[in-house]
Amino acid sequence: MSHESSSPSGRDVAEPLDDSTALDLGVTTGSHGIAAAAARERTLGGAYALGAYALWGFLPLYFLLLAPTGPWELVAWRILLSLVFCALLLTVTRTWPRLVAIMRQPRLLGLTALAGALIYVNWQVFIYGALTGHVIETSLGYFINPIATVLLAVLVLRERLRPTQWVAIGIAAGAVLVIVLGYGSFPWIALVLAASFGTYGLVKKKVGPSVDAVSGLTLETMWLTPIAAVILAIVGVTGGLTMGAYGWEHAVLLSLTGVVTAVPLLLFAAGARRVSLTTIGLLQFLAPVLQFLSGWLVLGEPMPLERWIGFGLVWLALIILTVDSVLYARRVRAAR
Repeated sequence: MSHESSSPSGRDVAEPLDDSTALDLGVTTGSHGIAAAAARERTLGGAYALGAYALWGFLPLYFLLLAPTGPWELVAWRILLSLVFCALLLTVTRTWPRLVAIMRQPRLLGLTALAGALIYVNWQVFIYGALTGHVIETSLGYFINPIATVLLAVLVLRERLRPTQWVAIGIAAGAVLVIVLGYGSFPWIALVLAASFGTYGLVKKKVGPSVDAVSGLTLETMWLTPIAAVILAIVGVTGGLTMGAYGWEHAVLLSLTGVVTAVPLLLFAAGARRVSLTTIGLLQFLAPVLQFLSGWLVLGEPMPLERWIGFGLVWLALIILTVDSVLYARRVRAAR
């Protein structure tokens, strides 16, 4: 999921506004007008990011409305319909030339193919978890994701971690151990989700701002289209496709999976360029919190004592990691 976006003028909206930009926006020139415009941009960015994480948080409940569509067919439709929606967006925004330019660069094509493979694994496991009574475990995966990202920075990028980051990783490892030993099951759904999305983020970092949000999702779903076609063919032969077989209401909801997939991605892309990484880091916990509450309070999934202890340790690790990140960001700003 691409985290990049640009304003219509092509300016990075996270950059400070100058007087000429302030005039274009219809605000008063001078430091007060510039500061007010920048504050509005940050507020708008926060609203965009909040909307994205809220939509991701309620996604399992939406997928449950699509029963009896199974996880394999659902992912296939999600891929194909996301591609259709992105193609419409490229047409409306007249940005096909941007996509063509990206396709002429073999390195970017290879990275988007890798990103597509990773997001396929993430989508498939997430939907499988949502449809088989493991929504709480999917939330655990996204709670662990920031910790997995830090661990990947050590293993892949050879970054050196601060002591508090190592403490957070150790506590998270202890949480997984508690869940395995106490609850009696290995949380493979959570760990696969964390690993696949964490690696996906690493690949997107390699891509950088060279690929915008819509073009990135278009290419990723384009690479996955043959897989989706094969899945639909197999499902059609073995059990029958559900599209159109359970009334128009079900068909409409299933047809909207492309929109449901793309809209939060585009909201996130618009928000991430307007607010700081610290703000994004704090907001990212909204989605797994909503997923956890949906699984526990709405769907009635079990939460025995062992699971509460495991989740409590994960939340403690996240608090340590978040506080450390905020304090480190403040120290960096003060040193400038």
